[in-house]
Amino acid sequence: MKRIVIFIAFISLSVAVFAQETNKTPRRKSRKEEKREKINAMIRLEEEGVIAYKKHFLFGVKLVSDGYGLFFEKGYSKSIRRATLYQFEISERKHQKEEKQSNPLASTAPLIYGKLNYFYPIKLGAQLQYLLGNKSNKNGVAITANVGGGIALGLLRAYEVEVNKNGERTYVRYDSPDSLLFVNGPYYGGPTLGKGWNHLKMTPGIYIKPALRFDYGRYNDLVSALEVGLTGEFYTKKIPQMLYNKQKQFFFSAYFSVEFGRRK
Repeated sequence: MKRIVIFIAFISLSVAVFAQETNKTPRRKSRKEEKREKINAMIRLEEEGVIAYKKHFLFGVKLVSDGYGLFFEKGYSKSIRRATLYQFEISERKHQKEEKQSNPLASTAPLIYGKLNYFYPIKLGAQLQYLLGNKSNKNGVAITANVGGGIALGLLRAYEVEVNKNGERTYVRYDSPDSLLFVNGPYYGGPTLGKGWNHLKMTPGIYIKPALRFDYGRYNDLVSALEVGLTGEFYTKKIPQMLYNKQKQFFFSAYFSVEFGRRK
């Protein structure tokens, strides 16, 4: 009987110790709970006006004073107030004298009288980003100044016009001997998207770009921003865009962009 009592006491003590150790061991959190804690921590940071991240990537669409473009950016933060941005951009610049004309007798692409080339600048560069004003709350706006530049490559795609040459429809260029056919003879219209690539030319250059960015994203891990800035581009040769107009090597423009992305 005494042995049975000792055995029962030993079992009871073991169960009590095991239960105590179990209570000390933290319960593993579910994914839903971890996600909720992450969101709560993110909201607290937003309320304190802090935007802290290691890197981000974003896409943007921009309207330029003489064209439009698309760009991709990847950024790496050095601190809350400083980051380095690496950017790739492609755009199209239009000459201020361009004017589209449609041929009422033919269903063709509109014609731009005197246009020599489409001009597509491709840019690869970097900017330093400086935080000027942080968010006061989760509905606020963070303002940064971005300054930098890089290399540019100007792609010139020949502008070919569809004309009537000896009773046949064909494409000619302004800078070819057949251009007189376009100037003085009948034409059908401008080039389609697939025309002119066989006469593609490239002109290298450099560019600089200062800008202000306004990030109004609600959460830290999302980028929703507007940006305004200036761009200056210099090319090694003059860019022929329009006939009978002065060709330029330096291009200066202002732009406005809308940007969306994510932070990690």
